[in-house]
Amino acid sequence: MSPELYDWLARGLTQASYWQMAAFFLVMVQTTIFTVTLYLHRSAAHRGVDFHPVITHFFRFWAWLTTAMVTKEWTAVHRKHHAKCETAEDPHSPRFHGINRVLWRGVELFQSARNDKEMLEKYGKGSPDDWIERNLYSRMPTMGPVTMLAIDLALFGIPGVAIWALQMAWIPFWAAGVINGLGHWWGYRNFDTADTATNLTPWAFWVGGEELHNNHHAFPSSAKFALRKYEFDIGWAVIRVLEKLRLAKVLRVAPELDVRPNIQVPDADTLRAMMAHRWQVATDYYKFVLKPHLQAEAADLPGRLRRAFRSEGKWLGEEQRAKFSAWIAERPQTAQLMEFRARLLAIYEVRSAEAEAKMEALRVWCAEAEASGIRQLQEFSERLKGYSMAPARA
Repeated sequence: MSPELYDWLARGLTQASYWQMAAFFLVMVQTTIFTVTLYLHRSAAHRGVDFHPVITHFFRFWAWLTTAMVTKEWTAVHRKHHAKCETAEDPHSPRFHGINRVLWRGVELFQSARNDKEMLEKYGKGSPDDWIERNLYSRMPTMGPVTMLAIDLALFGIPGVAIWALQMAWIPFWAAGVINGLGHWWGYRNFDTADTATNLTPWAFWVGGEELHNNHHAFPSSAKFALRKYEFDIGWAVIRVLEKLRLAKVLRVAPELDVRPNIQVPDADTLRAMMAHRWQVATDYYKFVLKPHLQAEAADLPGRLRRAFRSEGKWLGEEQRAKFSAWIAERPQTAQLMEFRARLLAIYEVRSAEAEAKMEALRVWCAEAEASGIRQLQEFSERLKGYSMAPARA
C-alpha cells in the first residue's frame, strides 16, 4: 500500500486530528438538531416562526443531507402525535408502545407512521411542494445520507465512516428516542396537561431546547419553549439572533399570565386568559386547592396516588385507579373538590363560538365555589377571576 493511500485511509484529505474530527462531528450534529427543532418542529409543524427563504432552504437541504427526513412526513407524524397524544393512534406514545421501544427503536415507529398516506395528506398540509422537493428531497431522500457518507469518507478516511454512523444515529436516538420516549416518561411538569409530557431539564441546550417538552405541549404553537425564569431554551436564543439579523419572524409566543386584584365577577379578560392558559388553570387548581387539602387529609395516601390527583387518576393502572376512586368516594369534601375541578375544565368543552355560554358557566362556577365554605376553593375562585393576559417577555 502506498504511503499516500495509507495517509488518506487513516486521516482523509484533511489529515485532521481526532480532536478536530470530534469538533467537526459536534458542529454537524448540532446543526442537524437545530434543523429539526427550528425548522421541522417550530416552523413547519407548528407555524410558530418563519425563516428567510435562504435559511429555510438551508434547513431543508440539511435535513435531506443528514437525516433523509422529508418535511411533509415529519410534520404529519408530529401533528398527529399532538392530535392523538397518549392514545392508541399516537405514533410514538410510550404508554402504548412501551418506553424501551420508543427510546431505543423510536425511528422504526416514525418510519411505520410515515407510510400512512391518508395521515400524510391530513396532517401534512402546507409542506413544501416545489420542484426540488418533488424531484430530489422527497423522491430520493436516502441520497442525502449517502452523499454525507461520501463527504465524511473523503474528509477523514476510515474514521469518517464512524463519524457518519454516529451522525445517522444522533437524531433517531436523541429526538425519536429520548424526547419522544423519556419526554413522556420522566422529568418535571410545569403544566398539568392532558398528556404525560415532561420537561427533562430546565437548561435545554443539548437537544436544541426540545428538552422542555411539557412546556411545548402546554403551548404547542409557541416558538419559545422556556416559560419559567430559571429555564433556558437554546433554540429560542438562535431564533432571537436570526430575528435581529432579519432572517426570522416570530409568529407566536406563549402569553404570560397576569392576575389582577379585586375582580368581583369574571369578565372578558378573565375568559380570554383562561382559554389561553388552559393548563395553567388545571395546574393552579392542584397547587392552590387540591395540594393543601391533600396535605391535611391524605398523609396515609401513597405518593403515586396523591400525584394522580393532578390528572384525575387518568394514568393509573386499573387496580390503582379503583383504589383511587374508592378513596375519593369515602371522603365527601375530596369528592366535592374533584367535582369542581371537572366542572371547571368542562367549560373548555363548550363550543368556542358560544362565548356567552362559557362566560355564564364560569360565573356560575365562581359563585358556587365561593359559596362552598371551603377556604382553598374560595381563594382560588378569587384568583381565577383576576386572570388576564400579558404580552410574553423575550
